[in-house]
Amino acid sequence: MGMNAPSPPQFLCQRCGNCCRWPGFVRVDDAAIARISAFLQIPEDAFVAEYTDILPSRAGLMLRSRHDHACIFYDGAGCQIHPVKPARCQEFPNVWNFPGWRDQCRAIGPSPVPRY
Repeated sequence: MGMNAPSPPQFLCQRCGNCCRWPGFVRVDDAAIARISAFLQIPEDAFVAEYTDILPSRAGLMLRSRHDHACIFYDGAGCQIHPVKPARCQEFPNVWNFPGWRDQCRAIGPSPVPRY
């Protein structure tokens, strides 16, 4: 049996909301739609109609953005669907990020690994 490589140190989100206001697309798949609509206690078709748009590639759905690029679920103080937010949101900045993200994000960086 092979050994798994240790996972890299992770940034710890401070929920500053800056990534929620960055222009971009947050794709939602069927599982995310089911999870979020259940959390909001609305039917899935109502969620899709009210809170999603078609991706520019027309290959799926994304969360709707406000005119200032903020996510429709960012209320100025935080994410209204934080417990069930899409994977794309959960993965930032450890799995993906954008150029200049560190100037915007308040996540606490990983501690240096001690050398003995």
